[in-house]
This record gives sequence, structure tokens and C-alpha cells, in this order.
Amino acid sequence: MQLRTALNHMTVPGMGYAAFLDLASRLGCVGVEVRNDIPGPLFDGAPAIEGGQMARDRGLRLLGLGQVQPFNDWTPDREREVAALIATAREAGAETISLIPRNDGTGTGNGERHANLRIALKAIRPMLDDAGLVALVEPLGFIRSSLRSKQELVETIEALDAADRFRLVHDTFHHTLVGGGALFAEMTGIVHVSGVSDTQVAVTRMEDAHRGLVDAADRLGNVDQVAALIAQGYDGPVSMECFAPEVHALADPEAALRGAFDFMSSQLAERAA
Repeated sequence: MQLRTALNHMTVPGMGYAAFLDLASRLGCVGVEVRNDIPGPLFDGAPAIEGGQMARDRGLRLLGLGQVQPFNDWTPDREREVAALIATAREAGAETISLIPRNDGTGTGNGERHANLRIALKAIRPMLDDAGLVALVEPLGFIRSSLRSKQELVETIEALDAADRFRLVHDTFHHTLVGGGALFAEMTGIVHVSGVSDTQVAVTRMEDAHRGLVDAADRLGNVDQVAALIAQGYDGPVSMECFAPEVHALADPEAALRGAFDFMSSQLAERAA
């Protein structure tokens, strides 16, 4: 089982863009995910075309550009946000954009939830067609999330005949929070991994701040989830996405990240043996 590692900028949000790329390159990552919700402008203010080239010069794919949230609250402002992110992604040569659902406890009722998702995807589809881009949609496992179910998302994408433009994010943290379920490896565009080792917090009370690096104390079953996805045919990138303050404060993130990736690779190799 070959682990194609990637790095999400949220894991090292205090690191400048060039240094982030250098780190990913030294770690042997296949690519990176860049975000607009960390301090500072995208690409540290460099033009998008230059930001994309900086990644490619280091042998890295610009796997994704995030994010628009909440994408499933479709308004003229949201349409402009999606259009702007698509335009930036095209200039940079990014492979995907990221769409995140409403996560404030509203829009969670069955009828409203389904309608809002369908309206947004139906409106975004022609925008992606025009740009030749794919959007990665990430269900969030929090109880307050307006899109928790991968099943609902897949059914909506298929109903719109839009599987060529939308892919799922399989996030091991959110998959655990929602109680597991079908994996949909064939619909998965990227896998996000992070670990929770705190034994005192109940799964239902886990938050982003608990999401650290993956190690032997992990409670999320990261290795099992990734192994199952690979067994079902997934061969895309596995991106480390950590929100924990203690990870953000690491003096030597390179050594810690290398250790996490090596741990996952060795565990996957054992399962494959």
C-alpha cells in the first residue's frame, strides 16, 4: 500500500508559502493544499500564476485551493466567492477548489438540508464546467453541520449527473464523528488525516482543536480508514490536516510530520504484508 502524502497549509499555518512548499518537498509529498482562511493573503501576496509555478518548480502538485464556506447557503455573494476562487484556481493551475458546508446549527432539517445542497451544486456545476475544474465537497461530522452524510452528498451528485465535477473529501476525523459508514472510494478526491489521542474527550465532543498528528495513540482509526479506501481502489493523495495548537507551535514540524507519515506508511505496509 503506497501512501501518496500531501500537506495542508493548516498544519503549519504560521509558515510562509515558500517555506511551506519547501517543507512539503523535503517530506516527499506529491502536492499541497493552499487555504484562504489562514493569516495572510494567498501565496503570500504573489500573483496566483506565480504561486502555482512555485509549487511546480518544487515538483509539487497544487492539489487544491480552499475554501468557500458555507457553499450550501446559495446567495449572490456566495456565487461571487465561488467565481473568484475558481478564477484564482485557474490562474494558479490548481486541480480543485474546496467547498465547505454551513456549520452553525442552521439548515440541518431534512427538507431544507437537501434543497440547499441541490441548489448550490446545481448552480456551481456550470461554473466548474466552464473552468474545467473539480470541486471537493467536504461533509463535516459535527452535529451542528448542515452536511454530515456522504451518502446524501453522493446521491445528490448522482441525481445531478455531476460526478465529473464534484468529488468527496474523506476526512478521517469527520468520518469518525458521523459514526463511519460507506467510504465511496470511487467518488473520493482527497483524503484528510489527523489524529486525536486525548482519551478524556468523548467522540461527540471532539473539535478541530483536538486534531493533531497521527501516531500509535490515535483514536480515529486513521490507518484502518486509509487501508480500507486503498483496498477499494483509492490511489489519490493523503493529506495531513492538523488544527491542534500544539502542532501549530511545534519547533520542528518537519521531524514530527515525517514521523507521522512514516508511522502510517509502516502500518499500511504491515497490513499489506
